[in-house]
Amino acid sequence: MSLQALEPRDDDRRPPASELLEIVQRGLRAQPKRLPSWLFYDERGSELFEQICEQPEYYLTRAEIALLEAHAGDIARTLGPDVRLVEYGSGNAVKTRQLLEHLVSPVCYVPVEIASEALAASVQRLAERFPALPMQPLHADFTRPLRLPIPPRAPRRTVIYFPGSTIGNFEQREAIQLLRTMRDEMGEAGGVLIGVDLKKDAARIESAYNDGAGITAEFTLNMLARLNRELGSDFHLDAFRHRAHYNPLAGRIETHIISTREQKVRVGRMLATFAEDEAMLVEYSCKYSPEDFAAMAHKAGLEVAKLWLDPEQLFSVQYLVRRAG
Repeated sequence: MSLQALEPRDDDRRPPASELLEIVQRGLRAQPKRLPSWLFYDERGSELFEQICEQPEYYLTRAEIALLEAHAGDIARTLGPDVRLVEYGSGNAVKTRQLLEHLVSPVCYVPVEIASEALAASVQRLAERFPALPMQPLHADFTRPLRLPIPPRAPRRTVIYFPGSTIGNFEQREAIQLLRTMRDEMGEAGGVLIGVDLKKDAARIESAYNDGAGITAEFTLNMLARLNRELGSDFHLDAFRHRAHYNPLAGRIETHIISTREQKVRVGRMLATFAEDEAMLVEYSCKYSPEDFAAMAHKAGLEVAKLWLDPEQLFSVQYLVRRAG
């Protein structure tokens, strides 16, 4: 096993309690109220998200896996040999294994993940499957500047791998900034391999975020349970509900936590007042046409060199390179 462990570093997804309190209080004072979606991902939230991916309504993971089964060889040929693969938000790295199976003489794999237990478990599994591949796990927030480890040998190119549809969780301005960060990290000869969920029938999109088993609802409300645990707040989870609605004009799912009654919640020394049916925004999940995403990449100084679709054309994986000129 070739595993180069790095010391975990604090980041914005797990800030000190005082900073977290300030972030939450600021969001509760906003009109309308809003909390950042990274609050979903404590250890329990990460477990629930893995369960969401297994629900029959959640087409995204199945579509992306089907895409990789059909095109992983061509994707690997496009990336070429001697690649340093840097994965943002590696999670359980299930899709990464499919890609690594086809890469020729990869230099190293650098998973970047905020959930330390998920990071350790995925690296262990991949190290057993690919014992000759150097692994350099990085416990960090990929939305902040990274200090990537020195590769064991010079790569032909660095590829930033961003599977799933996480780019859709960022508003356009933030998404463009993240793509610019990727462009800086990949260097002159590098690339970005990114998953992008596509626009499609609104009912199919909405059902993916409102599964019949209620796992997504539990995942959403777990955010409040986390705040109770980490900040000592007193959200009553049975007084809130999950709502995810597709906004066709904006091309995105908008997820809110809805107060089911008039109530007051103590967060630190602050008393937040909720009206009955008041909605608090907690996440966007943007969907793109290929043309929409190409235009956004262009604004970040990138261009689409190649695009792959799953057999049902629900999902895309796109390879971005530095835009000429």
